[in-house]
Amino acid sequence: MSREHGLVDPGRLLTALGTEGHHLAEAVRAAPVEAPVPACPGWSIAEVARHVGSLYRMIRRRLAEGRNPEDWPRDPEPGQSLSAFLEAGLAELLDELAAHDPEDRADTWWPADPTYGFWRRRMLHETVIHRVDVEQAAGADSAGVPEDIALDGIDEALTLWFGQKLPMLGLTGTKAGSVGVRAGAHSWIARAGPDVTEAWRCSAEEAEAADDVVTAEPERIYLWLWGRASLTSVTVRGVHDQAAQLWALLRLATR
Repeated sequence: MSREHGLVDPGRLLTALGTEGHHLAEAVRAAPVEAPVPACPGWSIAEVARHVGSLYRMIRRRLAEGRNPEDWPRDPEPGQSLSAFLEAGLAELLDELAAHDPEDRADTWWPADPTYGFWRRRMLHETVIHRVDVEQAAGADSAGVPEDIALDGIDEALTLWFGQKLPMLGLTGTKAGSVGVRAGAHSWIARAGPDVTEAWRCSAEEAEAADDVVTAEPERIYLWLWGRASLTSVTVRGVHDQAAQLWALLRLATR
């Protein structure tokens, strides 16, 4: 299957991953680590930090070994802070990603993109979303999401999580229909129902012809798709049923 390119240059993805990883570590350092995370019921900021730091190490080993590792560090070393745990894992992952061309083959869970570039993109958005989680849990001002990263994150949420992960899990919608998503100069269609779950980039005209049309600034749609912004934080034109179904299905795909 051909390589599925994102909306952002791979070099930009790698640089942004480093920047966002440092922002996340700084947010954790400044936060009350026992604070609950609204978007992740049952998790505290400490759990988010352990999850991301562990994931950095797991993906680094997966890339090096060409398969899912059986074991990897999941907790800070004795005396190591959560922010230092994050920074050390990030450094290992950045070194591994930078040592390979983004088009080099790698073990991934998306058949359309079996490359190192997949993990540049995937780990960037993992980091951004959990940085937002820490900010929301701490009641801190958000550092915001750059527009190009938010647009790429919308594309990833729709084409990867909605269009790929839901079918992998065998999950479908209950009512057939389509949602047009419009942000900046980009548009997408997400179609769901008992027999189909798919999403693709499209023209503005095609998006406008969908059953429901979702519009807002890119950062807001990005966070809405990931459940980090409320159902009412975007503008929906139509009967709203399909937009609500899209949002609910993504909660299942990304949990």
